[in-house]
Amino acid sequence: MATPLAADHFWLDKSNYHNAERQYYELLGKEGNAANSQCTLVSEIAKAREHIKNSLQKMDGIATLTTAPASGEVIDRVSAIEKDNADLRNLIASLKSVCLETQSRVTALEKRVNAELSGTTAPIIAPAQSTTDNKADDDDDVDLFGSEDEEDADAARIREERLAAYAAKKFKKPQIIAKSSLILDVKPWDDETDLNVMETEIRKIATDGLLWGASKFVPVAFGIQKLSISCVVEDDKVSIDWLTEEIEKLNEYVQSVDVAAFNKI
Repeated sequence: MATPLAADHFWLDKSNYHNAERQYYELLGKEGNAANSQCTLVSEIAKAREHIKNSLQKMDGIATLTTAPASGEVIDRVSAIEKDNADLRNLIASLKSVCLETQSRVTALEKRVNAELSGTTAPIIAPAQSTTDNKADDDDDVDLFGSEDEEDADAARIREERLAAYAAKKFKKPQIIAKSSLILDVKPWDDETDLNVMETEIRKIATDGLLWGASKFVPVAFGIQKLSISCVVEDDKVSIDWLTEEIEKLNEYVQSVDVAAFNKI
């Protein structure tokens, strides 16, 4: 029994069998991984091709929409909008011309009224005429103030009467006369001078614009008195220097004249 087992070499080459088995399974594993990798790459390529195909189809749709002619309804709407825009532009231009026309007419009328009130006549500047047919039509349709040539005789007569009445009223308006109130101190030579006679001689000085007022005797010193007399003079007619000189001409009674008070009325 021992002889056959000793002659068998199976267990003696066990390591070789194990190595052969391991190499076999490793080879199977490498083939399986290669097959899986190949399957994955094929699927990715298929997906990429599908994506490219979808993209090309979408681009074709966009190109078709771009090159397709617009429908008749869209064209009609665009034409209507363009027409409305043109009408609005024409309307704005006509309104602008009317505003400029009105402003020029108002300016001309103001200048004429001011000239008539001041007593002088000024030429009326006619508004500039339009060079386009549209502006001419607008001027004919819209006439806010009317033409000056159409003014009738009654309106002109009423205006002239009002201007004449205004000028007469302005001429008859009382003018303010500048006046001054004075108090003069008139000193005599001595206590023997008769102040009553001196006052009488002073009041004899008369001229247009001079009005004598109240008077009194004021003691000075050593029994001597002075005459304090008031008067009102018109500044344009009577000079204060002239009045004092006229009083000082009464040298038989008057020694000096002083202005004690001066007030504008």
